[in-house]
Amino acid sequence: MASQVLWFLVLLTLTTICKSKPCHPNDLKGLQDFKAGIHTDTSSRLSKWIGQDCCKWEGIFCSNVTGRVVSISLPGLYTLDGAPIQSAMVGELSPSITLINFLEVIDIGELVGLTGEIPPSIGFHLPNLRKINFLGNKFTGALPESICKLSKLNELYLQENGFSGFLPSCIGGVKNLRRMDVHSNKLSGVIPESITRLKNLESLCLQENFLTGNIPENIGNLQELKELDLSSNLLTGIIPRAISRLKSISVLYLNANQLEGEIPLPSKPGELSSLSFVRLQNNRFSGTIPSSIGYLTSLQRLSLANNQLKGSIPSSLGNLKSLTELYLSYNQLSGQLPRSIGGISKLLYLSISHNMIEGLLPREISSLSNLQSLDLSFNHLNMSTIPKWLMQLPSLSRIYLAGCEIHGEIPDYISKSLLELDLSANHLSGRIPAWIGSISQLYYLNLSKNKFVSEIPSTVTNLDILGVLDLHSNKLEGSVNAVFQIKSRFAGGSLTYLDLSDNSFSSGVEHIGMGGQERIQHLNLSHNFLKGRLPTSTGTLKSLETLDLSYNGLSYNLPTSLANVTILERLMLHKNQFIGRIPEEFLKLKKLKELNLSDNLLEGKIPYGKPFLDFPQTSFSGNRGLCGKPLPPCKS
Repeated sequence: MASQVLWFLVLLTLTTICKSKPCHPNDLKGLQDFKAGIHTDTSSRLSKWIGQDCCKWEGIFCSNVTGRVVSISLPGLYTLDGAPIQSAMVGELSPSITLINFLEVIDIGELVGLTGEIPPSIGFHLPNLRKINFLGNKFTGALPESICKLSKLNELYLQENGFSGFLPSCIGGVKNLRRMDVHSNKLSGVIPESITRLKNLESLCLQENFLTGNIPENIGNLQELKELDLSSNLLTGIIPRAISRLKSISVLYLNANQLEGEIPLPSKPGELSSLSFVRLQNNRFSGTIPSSIGYLTSLQRLSLANNQLKGSIPSSLGNLKSLTELYLSYNQLSGQLPRSIGGISKLLYLSISHNMIEGLLPREISSLSNLQSLDLSFNHLNMSTIPKWLMQLPSLSRIYLAGCEIHGEIPDYISKSLLELDLSANHLSGRIPAWIGSISQLYYLNLSKNKFVSEIPSTVTNLDILGVLDLHSNKLEGSVNAVFQIKSRFAGGSLTYLDLSDNSFSSGVEHIGMGGQERIQHLNLSHNFLKGRLPTSTGTLKSLETLDLSYNGLSYNLPTSLANVTILERLMLHKNQFIGRIPEEFLKLKKLKELNLSDNLLEGKIPYGKPFLDFPQTSFSGNRGLCGKPLPPCKS
């Protein structure tokens, strides 16, 4: 009998423990106020918030011990093949953007989620919150000051919304905050100094807002900070020297601001010893790259591009044995490339274009067996020809040598495993070699601004994944037919950008659109000697945004089918011999921002309405038979 009583008491205890506690009245009130502040919920999650037990509501998590609400997780959702997926699964993509894996395109559907404002009551009625996740919704309005009352809050994810106003100046009172992410909103004002009192903060992401002012002077107090991203704001001033005290920092992104002054680097070994990823590009930094950069031995990726840095590249870069990516383009760096670069054996990407680097290319670069991409364009390098040893780098697949004073013909030892090749703005001459068609994986080819002659080799039809072809400003002649016959392995073609302007081509325009180039976005055949009719197949180029056929000898009527290219933004057909009327159907081209039909033989009344009413007389002048707005009225 005693054992039966004992088992009954044990069962009663377990039942009591396992039975969920009802929602605390304060938590219920806070969540009901939150729901009331939501204008729309296209994810239909809040419609399931019924009854009194809020711990069972979708997106709400409660403590097993206290029964209090500890987490609200309601991230925005995308739809993939009709099913919702969390926005976190697609990284930082915005609505309607597509995921692109080289040439494979996966469509991401509309964003579904919450629209409204966060009520102040969230900080008064939900004091046990440890996590708030509203990533990827459509929240607007200011961040309520009451957030500062959430003393237990560890994680705050408000990124990719439409929040505006200032960051609460009291945010430093949320002592337990470890992760704070409010990137991709419309926040303005300064970064509050109180944020430097968050001693437990490990990650601070405020990028892609409109924040102004300086980086807080006491930023070095955040000793636990591992990730700091303030990029793409309007920050000014210098980087505080105190930043070198961030002993745990691994990620430092300050790019795309208006920061200036010298770049503060460690004054001795051991400082910033964990720093691995640094982006400082697109600012106004001046001075030199200090030799102390060699102390940052954990660096894996470094970008200082598009600043005002001068002087030579320090040889101490060779100490950065973990470095995989180095971007120094668009500065005023001078001197020779240090031979020590050849010792950075893990280097994958090296870009130093648009500087004043001079002298010979150090042979030590031939040791970079892992190098995949090299950009030396627009320097004062004494190259004259492409070094053979450079083409023998086993991993090199992208090479950019534009404006490097290279002469002669393209050497036949060019690697046949290239994905991208840019030899533009040099002094190359002769024919484009037929073997170019054997570079089977070539996606990007730029040979513009050289002195190439003769026709485009027919072998280009073998480049079945070619996406970008730029041959403008050469002395090429004959037919453009070959490029429109590229046998793409992808439905709709792979070509997205084609520029053959400023040459002497005379035929082949009738093949536009015949080869299935539905993905082409930019087509420029201007300043040639093309004659004949613009084919109706031009209207099949549904992705076309720019069409420039100006300064040719094209004639006949404008094809009505061109009105099917409804996303067209730029249409340049001037200086030709087109005849007949402007098709009324062209009024469908609602996205046109630039139009020029001048200096042709067009006649009749200009179709009345937008977008034509938005363009000046110069868009239609030089056609003696045209009349109607914006030209003088037609005679009855």
